[in-house]
Amino acid sequence: MPSPLAHDAARGALFTLLAQGARIVLQLVSVVVLARLLTPHDYGMLAIVLVLVGLGEIFRDFGLTSASIQAPELSSGQRDNLFWINTAIGAALAAAMLLVAAGLGAITGEPEIVGMAQWLSLLFLLNGLATQHRATLMRDMRLRPLAIADVSAAAIALALAVGAALLGAGYWALVVQQLATGLVALLGVVIAGRWAPRWYSRTHRIGTMVTFGWNLVAANLVQYAARQVDTVVVASRFGTTSLGLYNRAYQLVMTPLGQVRSPLQSVALPLLSRLQQDQPRFESYVVAAQLALGYAIGIPLAMLAGLAEPVVAIMLGDAWAPAAPLLRMFAIAGLLTTLSYVGYWVYVARGLGAQLVRYTLVTAGIKIVCVAVGSCFGLIGVAIGFAVHPAIAWPVSLAWLSRITPMPTRRLYGGAARIVAVATLAGAASWGAGLAGRGLGSWAEVGLGLAAGLAVASTALLLPIYRRDAASLASFVRLMVTRRRPAAGAAGRA
Repeated sequence: MPSPLAHDAARGALFTLLAQGARIVLQLVSVVVLARLLTPHDYGMLAIVLVLVGLGEIFRDFGLTSASIQAPELSSGQRDNLFWINTAIGAALAAAMLLVAAGLGAITGEPEIVGMAQWLSLLFLLNGLATQHRATLMRDMRLRPLAIADVSAAAIALALAVGAALLGAGYWALVVQQLATGLVALLGVVIAGRWAPRWYSRTHRIGTMVTFGWNLVAANLVQYAARQVDTVVVASRFGTTSLGLYNRAYQLVMTPLGQVRSPLQSVALPLLSRLQQDQPRFESYVVAAQLALGYAIGIPLAMLAGLAEPVVAIMLGDAWAPAAPLLRMFAIAGLLTTLSYVGYWVYVARGLGAQLVRYTLVTAGIKIVCVAVGSCFGLIGVAIGFAVHPAIAWPVSLAWLSRITPMPTRRLYGGAARIVAVATLAGAASWGAGLAGRGLGSWAEVGLGLAAGLAVASTALLLPIYRRDAASLASFVRLMVTRRRPAAGAAGRA
């Protein structure tokens, strides 16, 4: 019989993925509708302000969401103290953005951006107030009300933004959308969380959590800087046209990939944190998570790599054909980073903040070297360097983790080898079928490639080890769609 914890995790993953799917649809609707009511200039100003907001959000959370979830024990007093810290940081960031808004307008030469930045500074305060309410829901694995709050916030905000745009509000419609999202989400998690913070008290110690959170902030800042390395190299060495090709290919792969992988962290962290003292189950869940992510994401990415040319033609147009080999490299990089993604979860669930910072610095250095060497071979060389980086960093991550905490290293390597093998065969089949369909049109090439890739991937089920993997994944899917039955005693009392 599956454990209640496994069932809660599966159901949480289902609600999280459904909510993320709904939010992606709402984002697409927002783009389609608001783009016809507003101007590119309006969106350009919002993009500038959101760069500052995104950087500030790293500090606003201060890693305390993960610290709250990861803590083996969290008293109500500690939670209250964390709430006031997040709120104070949010208020401080809001005040700082109010102060720099005028300077931002002077730098950009856009006086309208001043008011936009001043109003959007409220996002820091709203998100600061919501942080520990969200963390409490995730810690308790109450992911259904959290999903409802997020989707409701996105839907209501879109409706208000469209209404404002129809009334002629212009770029203020985008401000309304951002603020409404933050406010409705805050109300949703407060109502669902059902707790009210008390005043800060020094009797409840949170020093270790703050230290852990600061280490996560440091690691995130290093990662943020490392993510810009390839963009800077391409812009400085090959110019804006090459950067445009590189950026569009990157966004086609990495943006959807991030929208799928990142929300699952809200399921994985509370689950693994609960299992810190149960090493056999902890290892089993880590291995299962790698298999689930690897097969579900890796095989589609491999087929995308094989069908890069027709996909670029469909998504971007024939003028963007030089982006196809770049897209192929990003798809390969996406597969490799997905295999290593569970390593980050282990660092956080185990509370290994300082070790995560050191590891992040090492992998950032590996990326810089790979991209720099690759740039000697042109734009495609940069993309190859981008893909080689996770191939080197992933074994380093496993070796590093295995030295500081028990890890099922052999099982992770074995699972990764199986995933890479079947993904490679599927990608090759997609590529071959796409070539065979050349001349029939891009849509036909993609259709033939997908059919061939899935058919070849399915043949792996002829091997017993792949059938065991498939059975494990199928059991998890059944848990996702099945309500947990109450225990016999509970049913009798009811």
